[in-house]
Amino acid sequence: MPLLAADDPDTLRTAAAAVAAGELLAFPTETVYGLGARADDDAAVQRIYAAKGRPAAHPLIVHVADTEQARHFAAPWPPAAQALAQAFWPGPLTLIVKREPRWARAAAGGQDSLGLRVPAHPLAQALLREALQLGVPGIAAPSANRFGRISATRAAHVVQEFGPALKVLDGGECPGGIESTIVDCSGAEPALLRPGLLSRDRIEAALGAPLRERDAQSPRASGDLRSHYAPEAKLRLMNAQQLRDALEVLGPQAGSLKLAVYSRTALRPGRGVDYRRMPEQPAAAAHELFAVLRDFDAHGARLIWVEQPPASADWEGVNDRLTRAAAD
Repeated sequence: MPLLAADDPDTLRTAAAAVAAGELLAFPTETVYGLGARADDDAAVQRIYAAKGRPAAHPLIVHVADTEQARHFAAPWPPAAQALAQAFWPGPLTLIVKREPRWARAAAGGQDSLGLRVPAHPLAQALLREALQLGVPGIAAPSANRFGRISATRAAHVVQEFGPALKVLDGGECPGGIESTIVDCSGAEPALLRPGLLSRDRIEAALGAPLRERDAQSPRASGDLRSHYAPEAKLRLMNAQQLRDALEVLGPQAGSLKLAVYSRTALRPGRGVDYRRMPEQPAAAAHELFAVLRDFDAHGARLIWVEQPPASADWEGVNDRLTRAAAD
């Protein structure tokens, strides 16, 4: 199946009709591409788990057109969720709330809570509204990649993961580049479960209170496994001095190891090393991170050395993805 071009007037109707019929569809959001199915059809949602090789107990995020549709899946809709929705939706924020028991059991991974998001990408918005007219209240969609691997930020990445048979709504490159921030609003105090493009500082400012950290009572959430977002090559995080020292020790032999290096610090790794500079700004680094890791894999890297970004709030999302990508 060729990619569904966004400039085709029949594209949205074709894409929405596929979702309404229980088919899988990949589509762009402002964060990464999602692999979607109608959230109110457990059989359709199970096809997502099967296609990704994802454990059925690992919950998905349900994408909806607006806050009104989000409330359709929630019981109740807490004040903290309303405050954050008003501040950041549409946008790269997922809110976990108690689930209305009649809805999205499969998408919830067997939990009584559910992650909901109103994406800001214009094609995602248009798809959700077209699907809503066909009776689809929301689209469950994890990232469009094999489970545990690098997320897809371009339509071509989705095809690499799943082949040409999958319908893909091609919206170009995703502007954000890493997945949404996840905040649990299902308990007494909101908790940050996954950092992302939206910083902790901005969320706390909107709430007027600090976020608590994940604890044993927190629900499972997308992307919370210790090892995730991993390239085929072995990824190792180092500080700038460790990178310089390791490259100096290797010397001319570095090129024979199929080594790739991604650093904010200017380095001279030598001939044969696949070298890329990481942007100075966290938003720019997030935008290109997964594409860079995919490029390293495509070029045959066996080792990827990455300079650890600063331990500041604005780098928290990038650091989270790199730490999980480097986990054994």
